[in-house]
Amino acid sequence: MHFFTTLAGYAAPIFLITSPILSYSDQAISMHRSKSSAGFSLDIPLIMLVASIFRVFYYPGAKFDTALLIQSFCNIFIQIILLKIALDHRPPPSSKGGDAALPFAGAQDGFGGFQRPYNFWQWRSPKPYWQFLLSLFISLTILELLLAPFPSVYSGYSALIGYIGLSVEATLPLPQLVANARSRSCKGFRFSVLASWLVGDAMKMFWFFTSTSAIPWAFKLCGIFQAGCDLMIGIQYWMYGDQQPAMKTQQAWPYSGKPHLGGPYDSGRQTPTGRRTPLAEKTI
Repeated sequence: MHFFTTLAGYAAPIFLITSPILSYSDQAISMHRSKSSAGFSLDIPLIMLVASIFRVFYYPGAKFDTALLIQSFCNIFIQIILLKIALDHRPPPSSKGGDAALPFAGAQDGFGGFQRPYNFWQWRSPKPYWQFLLSLFISLTILELLLAPFPSVYSGYSALIGYIGLSVEATLPLPQLVANARSRSCKGFRFSVLASWLVGDAMKMFWFFTSTSAIPWAFKLCGIFQAGCDLMIGIQYWMYGDQQPAMKTQQAWPYSGKPHLGGPYDSGRQTPTGRRTPLAEKTI
């Protein structure tokens, strides 16, 4: 047992640090080569950037293992690149919907057709994305400087942003779970990605609960939840396989805000997308 604990103590931190680069570099290269981000969900960089930024500001108060801090910086680095490529190679808006509108598929994207206020993170212009991220960073920096001199208040604030950041990251598999269940298919979902998730979860859980370095309970609880979601996706993959989706759920982005004058989309029916891979990508 001591041998495995020691091995995990060395292997797990290296795996966690490199996992963001290994998990997302293939997606970034693929979009750059094809000059298209059709089918890629911009919610992926949103979730990972917000979670990683919160984790960085969580570190001064929690002093958790340095490997987890380095992983957060690696996440920010690769997700910024991924977002830049996705915005540079986004498909043009399509009056007939379809795959061309996928990364910016309108306010009906999400759970149960929930409409996002002000089309949050579904803007057509790239500028608001970077403005939001910069505003988040500046706001957290100001709060850090204002609250750090007051230890009694800062300890609670630090724990709060830690749980917020890790909870946001833990929700990443949920859209994939829902999408798989609705379409009864995992088409486009890479088995290699699933295998890396499950192996990474096993290694991460073992390290979290045997490590002699500081691992806050926020990491452990959110890691358990995320591992459970990954396991459920694995069960879906075993049940559904790579069969064609039984139902399409994405709705088209309206062109220039004008109603269509003819065609099958006038009735408000949902358009086919076959969107699977983008929801699958995440870090370990």
